[in-house]
Amino acid sequence: MTTIGFVRHGVTAWNKEGRAQGNTDVPLDEEGIQMAEQAAERIQFEEWDVIYTSPLIRAKKTAEIIAKKLPGIDFIQDKRLGEIGGGIIEGTTEAERIAKWGLDWRNQDIGFEPEDVIISRGMSFIEEIKQNYPGKRVLVVSHGGFISRLLYALVPDGEFSRDIGNTSVTIVELGNHENVCHLFNCMKHLEVKEVQ
Repeated sequence: MTTIGFVRHGVTAWNKEGRAQGNTDVPLDEEGIQMAEQAAERIQFEEWDVIYTSPLIRAKKTAEIIAKKLPGIDFIQDKRLGEIGGGIIEGTTEAERIAKWGLDWRNQDIGFEPEDVIISRGMSFIEEIKQNYPGKRVLVVSHGGFISRLLYALVPDGEFSRDIGNTSVTIVELGNHENVCHLFNCMKHLEVKEVQ
């Protein structure tokens, strides 16, 4: 069975401001880099065979920081792992969206990437991984919106929050008939260790 470990990128200034990022290439801020380093410290003690990343800079930088702790494994960018396209709302906050398009802005034609397209690119990636890495452990650094939608497609009966935390780790075992989520949205690496 192939195992996939999903890691969301570290935090960005836009995350903190509540701005929709989508395909806009927003870099990690200082805290985001530190979070990625904490995730890397955790992941270095785990067995992974390959790292895949979204090419967007916030995910790619997170993946690069993790990869430094896992020397010798392949590092591959795949545009199918990019965040959901947010259309004309990218760069805006909820308050700005309401001011511009009203409370029902989600129901308007604002150029969101269609749900079926998101799932299609996600599942095409998963099928390729199952074929190319049978029995292997594949680390995937991507984005909150994309990971949450793909997770529901992989484990339809799972009860997951839509909120995927920055640098959280989610582990899914891909079976022939059923996929199992063994860990969801785990951020234990961010917990401050108390000094004794």
